Amino acid sequence: MLKPRLAVLASMIFAAAMFRLVPHPPNVNPIAALALFGGASFSDKRLAFLVPLAALFSSDLMLGLYSHMEFVYGSFAAIVCIGFLLKARRNAIAVAAAAVASSVLFFVVTNFGTWVTETLYPHTLAGLMACYVAAIPFFQNTLMGDLFFAALLFGGFAVLERSFPTLREGPAPEAAPA
Repeated sequence: MLKPRLAVLASMIFAAAMFRLVPHPPNVNPIAALALFGGASFSDKRLAFLVPLAALFSSDLMLGLYSHMEFVYGSFAAIVCIGFLLKARRNAIAVAAAAVASSVLFFVVTNFGTWVTETLYPHTLAGLMACYVAAIPFFQNTLMGDLFFAALLFGGFAVLERSFPTLREGPAPEAAPA
């Protein structure tokens, strides 16, 4: 039987991934935030990687696969690792800083992937810089989406944990004496 915490975490992550299927501004999506949330929330590190990446892959299957997915998935796996750093201190400042770091990491990795695998930019340092400069307008939306969805996921789950003690990590709360 699935434990309540695991079921709620997985459900939240898959629901957030499905947001990609509804119309939204470019690069405003919950994927990095759910990778961050998965890393910070799952006690089993395998699930911390598996659930967010499976959610991403599920939505990619519906939207269509694309070239150079390895850079996107690699960046999200690294973002799960940033989430591991949040386990001990999930407060607003730490989550916001981790969301910004996740946005920057995604920007650097995926645009490097574009530069290294495509012919749009020359394979020189100037070409790499041109690739990054051309992507700056998209970064604003990525950052806004990551901050918004990180606040929604972390904040929403914190409210759920306060409301339903069985969702808290660690030993189950003791029942009140009868």
